[in-house]
Amino acid sequence: MLLEILRLAVQALRRNVLRSLLTVLGIVIGVGAVIAMVTIGNGATAKVTADLAKLGSNLLMINPGQFGPGRASSDAKPFNVRDIGVMKTQLNGIKAVAPLAQKSASVVAGTENRIVAISGTDNDYFIAQDWALSVGRTFTDGELRGGRAACIIGATVRTKLLGGGDPVGRIVRVGKVSCEVIGLLEAKGQSSFGTDQDDTVLMPLRTFQRRIAGNTDINRIMVSARDGVDMARLQASIEALLRERRNIAPGKEDDFSVADLKQIVQATAGTASVLTGLLGAVAGVSLIVGGIGIMNIMLVSVTERTREIGIRLAIGALERQVLAQFLAEGIVLSLFGGLIGIAVGLGLAWLGTTILQVPLLVELGIVLLAFAFSALVGIVFGYFPARKAARMNPIEALRHE
Repeated sequence: MLLEILRLAVQALRRNVLRSLLTVLGIVIGVGAVIAMVTIGNGATAKVTADLAKLGSNLLMINPGQFGPGRASSDAKPFNVRDIGVMKTQLNGIKAVAPLAQKSASVVAGTENRIVAISGTDNDYFIAQDWALSVGRTFTDGELRGGRAACIIGATVRTKLLGGGDPVGRIVRVGKVSCEVIGLLEAKGQSSFGTDQDDTVLMPLRTFQRRIAGNTDINRIMVSARDGVDMARLQASIEALLRERRNIAPGKEDDFSVADLKQIVQATAGTASVLTGLLGAVAGVSLIVGGIGIMNIMLVSVTERTREIGIRLAIGALERQVLAQFLAEGIVLSLFGGLIGIAVGLGLAWLGTTILQVPLLVELGIVLLAFAFSALVGIVFGYFPARKAARMNPIEALRHE
């Protein structure tokens, strides 16, 4: 019985193939858009999370000033070397305390030059950032204390200025300072914010302050904790220590900020997930539009086939049989559109993730949900036209021309 109903439904739809295909198009667009949007959104979320995780584990980022609406930070004084020393001696459970001072400067090698982000730091930077060297070595104690012009470059700087090969021992000019390359950082690629993490040059902090920046300011401190350390307690200890060192009176607002990288990762991932959900919901609206299209075409079909319906009812067809017949046509349309929509959605998702360079993370649950929703659309929006056909008066239907 069911197979016969489906066979008749397919035959009825094949009478007007173009109209059936145009009706299906709304479902195809809806299902495809939902799958593509959610898959691309999940890939983008995963990439953002992975990029932030590359900054290091169990990491606290300390910056001068407070950030946010109405919270100015331009007048906040920077940190200094003594702050770093006190943190290393007074904080418990820390793995590394890395200072960071930054400035953009021209880097020249032979006839090539480019503007690069120059960072002054020490060897704790490699621990805090979980960033190893592919060749070469880190800074020696003599280089860190004496201010010798040694530098470690990123992969992009090596490629753009030195043309590949082993850069160790080569000489580059950073600003007005001739600097010997002693190491090459492992490539990290672009961050989720579009910045090239490998387009960087690291120098000993004292060398950078004396010969590049011309001051003793430290713009950021990175504190990496050992595994198992209570990050909230460590953050509170850092805040108390800095309030004391910066002479901030009780009740006054901090003129610095301490951010837990894990919290930033979670917040960013949560925001990205919400945006993905919103995109999926917006795409889902097109499924509703597709359902309205099915209802419209089914109503037209009922009107066109009024005499046929009257004949069926007159020769003994039951109302439920006519209802099932027209309902089956709506369901077949929506399921056919759902299957094509899945293929289109996966294709668009692959294309989008390839262009955006994010991972392709297909959720089987989303695919099944989109397909099930397309079937539900066929049932809901096909029911009213089917009910109208089933309740026709056979005599009135037979009079219809």
